[in-house]
Amino acid sequence: MATVIHADEAGAVLPDPPRSGDRRVRHPASLIRLLAGLGSVGLTLLLAGYAQATAGGLDADVSLGAGLLPWPPVKLTAALCAGALLLVPLSFAVDRLLRGDRRRVADGVLAAVAAYGLTLGLDLAAGGLTTLTHPLPGGIGRTDPVYGHLAPVLAFMTAVSTAGLRRWRTALGTTLTLAGLSGLVTGYASPLSLVLALLIGWTTAHGIRYAVGEPLPCPTVRQVEQTLAQCGVRPLTVTATGPCSYLVTQRDGRPVLDVHLIDRQAQASGLLRHLWVVLRVRTAPRPLGLRPLRAGLEHQTLLSYAATAAGARTRTPEAVAQLGPDAALVAYRQLTARPIVELTEDELTDEVLTDAWQQLALLQRRRIAHRALDPQNVLVDAEGAVHLVGPTEGEIAAGDLLLRLDVAGLLTVLALHAGPTRTVAAAMRVLGPGPVGAALPLLQPIALPRATRAALRPHRELTAELRAEVQRHLPQAPSEPVRLERLRPRTLLTVAAGMLAGYLLLQTLFTADRNPIGVLADADPGWLAGAALAAVASYLVATLGVIGFVPERLPFGTALTAQVAGGFVKLVSPGGVGGIALNTRFLQCAGIPTAQALSSVGASQMIGLALHLLQLAVVSSLLGLDSDGPVEELPSGWILAVGLAGLAVLIVSATAVPWLRRRVQALLRPLRAEVLPRLLDMLQQPGKLAVGFAGQAMVSATFVTCLYCCARAVGEQPGLLAVAFVFMAGNAAGNVMPTPGGAGGVEVLLTNLLVGASTMDKPAAFAAVMLFRLLTFLLPILPGWAAFAWLQRRRAL
Repeated sequence: MATVIHADEAGAVLPDPPRSGDRRVRHPASLIRLLAGLGSVGLTLLLAGYAQATAGGLDADVSLGAGLLPWPPVKLTAALCAGALLLVPLSFAVDRLLRGDRRRVADGVLAAVAAYGLTLGLDLAAGGLTTLTHPLPGGIGRTDPVYGHLAPVLAFMTAVSTAGLRRWRTALGTTLTLAGLSGLVTGYASPLSLVLALLIGWTTAHGIRYAVGEPLPCPTVRQVEQTLAQCGVRPLTVTATGPCSYLVTQRDGRPVLDVHLIDRQAQASGLLRHLWVVLRVRTAPRPLGLRPLRAGLEHQTLLSYAATAAGARTRTPEAVAQLGPDAALVAYRQLTARPIVELTEDELTDEVLTDAWQQLALLQRRRIAHRALDPQNVLVDAEGAVHLVGPTEGEIAAGDLLLRLDVAGLLTVLALHAGPTRTVAAAMRVLGPGPVGAALPLLQPIALPRATRAALRPHRELTAELRAEVQRHLPQAPSEPVRLERLRPRTLLTVAAGMLAGYLLLQTLFTADRNPIGVLADADPGWLAGAALAAVASYLVATLGVIGFVPERLPFGTALTAQVAGGFVKLVSPGGVGGIALNTRFLQCAGIPTAQALSSVGASQMIGLALHLLQLAVVSSLLGLDSDGPVEELPSGWILAVGLAGLAVLIVSATAVPWLRRRVQALLRPLRAEVLPRLLDMLQQPGKLAVGFAGQAMVSATFVTCLYCCARAVGEQPGLLAVAFVFMAGNAAGNVMPTPGGAGGVEVLLTNLLVGASTMDKPAAFAAVMLFRLLTFLLPILPGWAAFAWLQRRRAL
């Protein structure tokens, strides 16, 4: 229900209606501080566990310095600090209760209890870290790992919030400093235990603030009326139409005002989503939650005034005021208009479309970027005039890219309701071909506001239709999309997987009984040369495996260079994805149509996978027949039976479940429509097809030979069948990792499998695998880059 306040003609204000309950907001800043605090606690514990000499030396130096101080004054000071440590939070609580902040005080008590409980738990968990403790002054027992007196006090006052209360912040800082120094001097605390106590108190407070939310008082209607009156507004009635909006009528026939409240809830709304967009997109606007309240207020007001000065129709602020440290309001003249989504086809005339583009042209002429042209911000009034409202995320003195983004955004919004043909025609009439053509590469969902993307989902072909319509008018317009993403989700996954892989490799390196680097340094040069020859031969047979499935004639040298270039492509792509893309592009540049190129590469990959699985099954069966040694620890001949049983279960499931059957049919349709006809064409060239089969079969053989020679080079004599099984199983599984070339996963899996398949110990197995990866993954990078650049210069890629 709306709340209304009336003022009589003499200006007297009637009694204020009952105040609504306070709101609570989970501000993402508290979550960020919580994560930062947890990370700091973890780093402190790592320092205590692994830098014991440094931490112990620091504690000893502090104890030595404290022993030089006179004891009676120190004892007296410690007693005074203990009293202040209790008095300051109690006085602060009384002060807040008298001011009506009961809910904040309750949150503070919850935070203090939680902090104290965490200190007790950490005392039990970290009691074995001697760097956090030292003997008590009396010589009986040791100090606690966490100096728990400080954590509840800091947690309480941080959760209640001392923002804007300079005296209380000074009192808190002084008390904590003196109490900490007192604990060090009297010998009841160590430096790291003090740091842990402060971190736990600060982290717990922000965790509680985010978990239960921070109380956000609702300004009363009386406060809004009085604030507006101070800005020159003469309110007659103030109606609360929502938690953050009011409708104000004025005396003397002045216009009605829409008043919008800007507070911490408005700043926190969607902040994490905005931060993710900022991380991903180069052109993302800075979230309002990252600006101070006053800076956001000034930015919003400046943009509205700048747009009005440019002659564009938008909401113009009539009054701007700050309600306190956490809230401000902006009063706009009321605009009676409807969003463009509510217009009928008859109302959405060509004149309306032209007017919309004229309003954008006025902004573009003054280089003002709106940044939020979505269906709810393009309004049309009763006279058919278009208003572009809501430029809160815009920019003045904007660059060309942001101006082009606005054109792309308005093209999409108008085309959603008027169609591409009329929208592009109106844009051409007003803006001309240049700006419209320049916006064509930005017609991509990631460049559009969130509301526009949501409206675009049911019309997935609209951007393609807009591109086609613009290119019909401007055939020379650039159509290649501009890359706006600075970071893709796949990149984050790759980084995380790489960090995990690096950690596993370091664990393998540092937990070994022998130094793998020393084992590698003593490698036999003869076997090392054999491993290098096998690695080189892998490129020759890979070339045969590609050209054998292409009916057209390909130069062997150029095809070989393309396979060498694959050694560089593996560095920037996970698994075998880069090789597939490289070979497809190579065939396209060789004059083979895209469909046939994809079919040839798909056929070679399909045959290669089938041969790899067949070889794995044969090797595992032979390994089962010859399992007199350590290979009994590995799966053997029963792998074939289990694999066939699993395949049978998958086939039965795929044919019995309707939705799964349809999914499999959709996946196999390109195989049936393109790859199989390509293989049938190849049957007319049985010699070439045999070369392709032989090449694909020999790829695994060359890598197995390389790994076997690497194991012999480090002085080990594993069985050839065991090494073959290790490579075929471990390499395939390791390449599933989303890291370039399967880095990390391949090394760990191959090392562990080699240890289980032979008498090799972990350092030797790790050295053999690292030598193998050096020859097949790291060393080919530089020649692969040179081959890639050479092919590009010859336009073969």
